This record gives sequence, C-alpha cells and structure tokens, in this order.
Amino acid sequence: MTTDRNDTATATPPHDWQEAGEAWGSRAPDWACLYEHYSLDILIALLPRLGVGPDMSLLDVACGSGLAVRVADGMGAEVAGIDAAAELVTLACERTPTADLRVGSMFELPWCDDRFDAVMSVNGIWGGCAAAADEAYRVLRPGGLLGISFWGQGPPLDIREVFKVFAFYGPEQHRGSMRRLNDIATPGIAEDMLEASGFSVLERGSRISTIEWPDEETAWRALSSVGPAVPALRCNDLTVLRDAVLAALESCRDRRGGYRSRSDHQFVVARKP
Repeated sequence: MTTDRNDTATATPPHDWQEAGEAWGSRAPDWACLYEHYSLDILIALLPRLGVGPDMSLLDVACGSGLAVRVADGMGAEVAGIDAAAELVTLACERTPTADLRVGSMFELPWCDDRFDAVMSVNGIWGGCAAAADEAYRVLRPGGLLGISFWGQGPPLDIREVFKVFAFYGPEQHRGSMRRLNDIATPGIAEDMLEASGFSVLERGSRISTIEWPDEETAWRALSSVGPAVPALRCNDLTVLRDAVLAALESCRDRRGGYRSRSDHQFVVARKP
C-alpha cells in the first residue's frame, strides 16, 4: 500500500473498515433487493467509459452485493471485487460465482501491482479516502482507467434529507464522519484527491439517480438497510426514527402512495499514466 505522501490521512485511513462492513451488511438482503439499484444510471455512464467488455479485467472497490460485478461479467469482463461487508460479498458471490470476490479493506487491496485494466467504485471512495485512491492506482496497469461516483450537491438531492435524519439521530462522532465523507461533493475535491495519487483526471459528469418504492414499508426497509442508518437504529426508538425518515421523504411520495427519490449522482473518470 502506498504511504509515501506527506499526508497522515493517507498513511492511516480515518475509517474502521470492519465496523463499516458490519453496518453495511446488517440488512444485506434488503440492501441488495431494495436499494442497490440506485446505481443503475451511474453504471450505464461508467462502464462504457472504462472500456468494460471482453478481454479486459475490472476491479470493483466496495462492490456491495455485486450489481456492478454481475453487469460487467455479463458484458464479458474478467471481474473482481472487494467489500468490507461479508454478508454483501456472500450475496455477490451467489450472483456471480465466477468473479474473484473478497472481504477486506479498500485501503489494503489483496492484489498485485498493475493487475487490472480498470477499477471502479460506486459510492465507495469518499472524502478522506486518499489511501483507497492510492491503492486503486497501485493495482491499475499503466494507462488503466479509474471511475468513482458519489452524491453531488444537487439539485435534485432527495436522498440528502433522509441522511440528515440518520445524522441527527446518530451519535456526534457519526455526524462528523458523515460530514468528512461528503466533502467529496464539493467541486474539485475528488479531482484533487485523484491527482495527488498520480492520476490524470479525464472527465467529471453526472446522472440523476432514481430509486422507487411502492409503499411506506418497502421504502423504510430499503432506507434502513444503508450503513449510515445503523448508528441511529442502535440508539433510538425504531418507530420514532421510521416516522422521521418517512417524513423526510414525503416530498417524494406520489398520489398512489409510492415514493420516487431523485438525486444528483456525480462521477469522475481518471487515467493512470
């Protein structure tokens, strides 16, 4: 792992990957079935830009339950992935048995230098994750491409109101961590981080992430499956938290009683020289 920058955050990542994995894996089936499809629009944007197809290798960092892995495998790529949540990796393996999927830290990737033609991370590499960018650089072959995505500043940004609820009801330490991670939404932060790792930034773009649920119960199951919900779930009355989350989502409710959340989803593509 690269640690030669004069940046203590690079040498010592400020995230406990095992704790994060426990949180994100706590409701793995609900995440996989009810939430992970939020990334479809960004996958449609990123996969062609990374040249995903036959005779190329792709690593998905923070692969979750493996939606991107399954799609890339279907496009003919040789696919690998890593995630901190063992429960999500288990689901990913069941979806794509031929992929090389592992439980571990994105700050210490268990692959050799120059291993992959492309690396991607859908809402996995955030602010304060410079060491993960360093590792992505290490495992990419010269000329290889990296694509990352993250929530932007909007509009629209419906998902922000829900995450504000989880931050409000969570412990102070959790709120600080969420603010640090979301710094990447500020224009230029992602580009600076990638350039500091040695990448040449090629493009920044955006899509609108649309995610829909037919009723209150499905929406609550989906939203309570995300990692940032867990600290709030652990220390609050579930009925109070559920009501607050659904109130925050009320503007997304349609006349049929379902929900349609639309959010600014940003991406950056860079190349290893």
